[in-house]
Amino acid sequence: MKNITKSIIALFAVVALSCSVEDVQDRPVIEGVDAPVLTAPTAGAAYILKPENATAQAERFTWKSANFGGDVQVDYVVEMDTKGNEFKTPKEIGSSLPSQNQVSVSVASINGAALSLKATPFTPGEFQVRIKATAGTLAPMYSNVIGIVVTPYTTENPKLYLIGNFLKISGYGDDWTNAPTLPSIEASGYGKTDFEGYVNINNTSAQFKFIPQTTSFNGDYGNATGPDGTYTGLLLQTGESNAGLPTPKTAGYYLMEADTQKLTYKATLTAWSVTGSGTPLGWPAGGTEGVAGNDHDMTYNPTTKVWTVTLNLTAAEIKFRANDDWKVNYGDKGADGILDFNSDNIKVPSAGNYTITLDLSSPRNYKYTLTKN
Repeated sequence: MKNITKSIIALFAVVALSCSVEDVQDRPVIEGVDAPVLTAPTAGAAYILKPENATAQAERFTWKSANFGGDVQVDYVVEMDTKGNEFKTPKEIGSSLPSQNQVSVSVASINGAALSLKATPFTPGEFQVRIKATAGTLAPMYSNVIGIVVTPYTTENPKLYLIGNFLKISGYGDDWTNAPTLPSIEASGYGKTDFEGYVNINNTSAQFKFIPQTTSFNGDYGNATGPDGTYTGLLLQTGESNAGLPTPKTAGYYLMEADTQKLTYKATLTAWSVTGSGTPLGWPAGGTEGVAGNDHDMTYNPTTKVWTVTLNLTAAEIKFRANDDWKVNYGDKGADGILDFNSDNIKVPSAGNYTITLDLSSPRNYKYTLTKN
């Protein structure tokens, strides 16, 4: 037993000697020596991205390897950020296999990064890319920065938001303040330039602009000519004034339309009502368009942003129309609660007293409800 104990003590002594302070101090220290060097793409490379090419390669990024001063595994990622943001909020768009110095980055990856960096779809934007190299717990090293131009896409319908001095009184938040609550108008499809939507403008002296995002005034559209508050129906992006309402300037609920290719806009005042064979007054007689008395007027609530009316209905049909006229009217083609312009009559399921709501607050996604009381 004594011999075994002596052997164990001797073993610990050998280990202690092999891990002496001098040995630890003599070990090589691994630290960053040479940062990676981004070699492709070239400065100013432009990418016009399209959804049909989402899975295709947009760019093959290449770089000269980083040197951490030792035999270590180096991992690389490609980072992208908005020009001038100094990579405060970079997005990773690609990563290579360990210790490799190239990676193929897809259209979808660059597009997703651009959109998350608040790029405006279908509009060229300036960005910067770089390589981040890491090796275990060592401090990362970064490559040179290269500027690129990206025109991203979206498969969602683009929107324009209205900002101006009518917001607070109309139930949309503080005047001239960027916020998610801004009223919007929407294009008929992605890549399209025709916008429409309904906006409550409860200010006869309204002034406003159209902006592509809720967070800034970048890319804003205003009135082409005249002082602030003028209505010309013409849009301009540089040297513009604030747009206004057409004469006579009336506070109310407006159908707003804009075309960013034709550079035009239109504001149509609307008041909504319910008509049809299922209502107490029945369908309007011929020649009575625009004449009050044939329709059951609805009331707008700026808090809920819906129109309502309570009526006794028969098991027949109804429709919604603006200004006691058929120029702007909505029915329901699929009986799915989604309204369609100038479409099929809406069937009343059974006779009774109903609360009817009309919700035009979400552009191109207009809805209604028939709730039996």
